[in-house]
Amino acid sequence: MTLSIEHAWQLVEKDVLQWSLRIVAAIAIFVVGRWITRRLVRALALVMEKREVEPTVARFLQNVANAVLLVVNVLAALNALGIPTASMLAVMGAAGLAIGLALKDSLSNIASGVLMVAFRPFRVGDKVECAGTVGRVETISIFYTELRTSDNKTVTIPNSLVTGGVITNFTADDNTRRLELNIGVGYGSDLKRTRQILLDMLRSHPRVIHGDDDKQPQVGITSYGENAVNFILRPWVRGDELLDATYEINESIKEALDANGIEIPFPQRVLHIRREAGLP
Repeated sequence: MTLSIEHAWQLVEKDVLQWSLRIVAAIAIFVVGRWITRRLVRALALVMEKREVEPTVARFLQNVANAVLLVVNVLAALNALGIPTASMLAVMGAAGLAIGLALKDSLSNIASGVLMVAFRPFRVGDKVECAGTVGRVETISIFYTELRTSDNKTVTIPNSLVTGGVITNFTADDNTRRLELNIGVGYGSDLKRTRQILLDMLRSHPRVIHGDDDKQPQVGITSYGENAVNFILRPWVRGDELLDATYEINESIKEALDANGIEIPFPQRVLHIRREAGLP
């Protein structure tokens, strides 16, 4: 009886020692693997930076590489523990199908992120409108896109909503935008003179671009309203000066018309008072 107990205790000690060694080996593999992963991802980032890869694509590839290497690292650690990874992969595959159905929205975000990186409708730093939000692109990740709005709010939008709607990119390649400003003048105004005054004002304005023939400022009549003849002004300005240019040109329109005695009409109402019989 004593011998059998001693033998059993030896077997327990042997198993504990084996499992201890396996656990130590698995931890060592995981720690070293994470260290190697960080170095590889950093090396990948340096290579893409030297090759001047677009920041959006570079960040996305780094995230994908980090996720793939993490899965490989975990499988190697489990294999060191003696867990059969082949059967585990089969189980994970079956579970992955169920998880995929449950997380179809998240997978849709991943697919949308891949599409955005591939087709690049916008880049980090562009000003865009998507999913009903206007802002500058801060981050494009696997699952979501972050926009910084003009009032300094960070808006996080799932990628599926970004690619599922209309995307408007306000940042042109040459950083120019065309404004469309409207102003009404009185029906008694000299229309040709008014148009020339507005055109001269645009041509002399410091915010207006005076470059190629296709980017010259334009002034024309759009409609005849109830109280005014409506003009439209179409100057080209720098994209990063859009708001300042809008404010300043609107102010210059009023000053130019006032200086030349051209009326900017406003709605008027005529009130008729009828005196009833017998009232004072």
